[in-house]
Amino acid sequence: MMRERVQPPRVINIEDLRCVAKRRLPRVVFDYIDGGAEAELTLRANCRAFEAVTFRPRCAVATSTCDLRTTVLGTSLSMPLILAPVGSSRLFYPRGEEVAARAAGTAGIAYTLSTLSGCALEDVAAASKGPLWHQLYLIGGRDCALSAIERARAAGFSALVVTIDTPVAGLRERDLRNGVKELLSRKFGLMLPFVSQFLLKPRWLASFLADGGLMKFSNVVIPGKGPMLYADVATALEQAMVSWHDLRWIREAWEGPIVIKGVHTGEDARRAVDVGADALVVSNHGGRQLDGVAPTLRVLPEVLASVGDRIEVLLDGGIRRGSDIVKALCLGARAVLVGRAYAYGLGAAGGAGVERAIEILRIDLIRTLKLLGCASLAELDRSFVDVPPDWFAATPR
Repeated sequence: MMRERVQPPRVINIEDLRCVAKRRLPRVVFDYIDGGAEAELTLRANCRAFEAVTFRPRCAVATSTCDLRTTVLGTSLSMPLILAPVGSSRLFYPRGEEVAARAAGTAGIAYTLSTLSGCALEDVAAASKGPLWHQLYLIGGRDCALSAIERARAAGFSALVVTIDTPVAGLRERDLRNGVKELLSRKFGLMLPFVSQFLLKPRWLASFLADGGLMKFSNVVIPGKGPMLYADVATALEQAMVSWHDLRWIREAWEGPIVIKGVHTGEDARRAVDVGADALVVSNHGGRQLDGVAPTLRVLPEVLASVGDRIEVLLDGGIRRGSDIVKALCLGARAVLVGRAYAYGLGAAGGAGVERAIEILRIDLIRTLKLLGCASLAELDRSFVDVPPDWFAATPR
């Protein structure tokens, strides 16, 4: 039943998955996935930026097959796609993080586990046969972070992703309107006006309760207290800001590759190189943090001009089609991360939905390469796209 829900002709693209997820999930859960900060200017700009880049195909070129394989941080991937960290995925579907990691592993791509996961990292590692990255927030303090790093190492995670753009949580107005604060208060009188959202989705509610209800953050183990209760994440993040100084002790604690996620400028890109990062992600948190920053595709040329080939550069934000992935690669990204695209799939139909999201992007990617006259990702460069000239006008600061 779940698989049929996301097959053609019902689901042709990622927007179709979004619509299915909207029908299945309570409003507060769907808007958590779908929404951005404040007026959601950056959320929309991330997607629109891809419209500003147009293709220059090579026609009459035979491309019977396309090679999508690439390597990121020395790890082979079946395509240049990584599932980004999405917190609280267990709200979307039972054992959500394990389900998404399993689908990524089956597809031969990497999965990034959020610190704010409802599933223990050891269980996620056991669920997947593919490469796994672990995202690190400093929630709970340094000792808590060091414990998580050691657990990730023991469980076989191959890279550590340090997110640097969350000194506080962005103002996500949809969450406020949907009563997130009141629902997490555990006070019946405050919760009551917002409970109807769940009652209107009885199938989701039944599966949520069968999965144990509101989970704890099992990878944030507070010394002397145990796993952190599901609470107001905004407060937790405000107490867990990561600085460039922190990157130095994190580098000492983690022997594997480190990815710095949340780079907006050439200056921060160079700092990532200076602290010993192995890769960076040009990211504005999907438009969920500081509203009004430039879309990530627009920032990518500045970042690449600043660091050259000294570090692997990845990109996330606004990717909904395989053609978006191709445009990012043409501009110099090594691979992309997607969050909402697979979260919609998870919310729509669990593992079948994540598999369908990956399949949609893969098919899109192959079709776009063939229409461009490219037999391999290695052939892609800036000559295949037209880009607004002012994207390259600014010199790196």
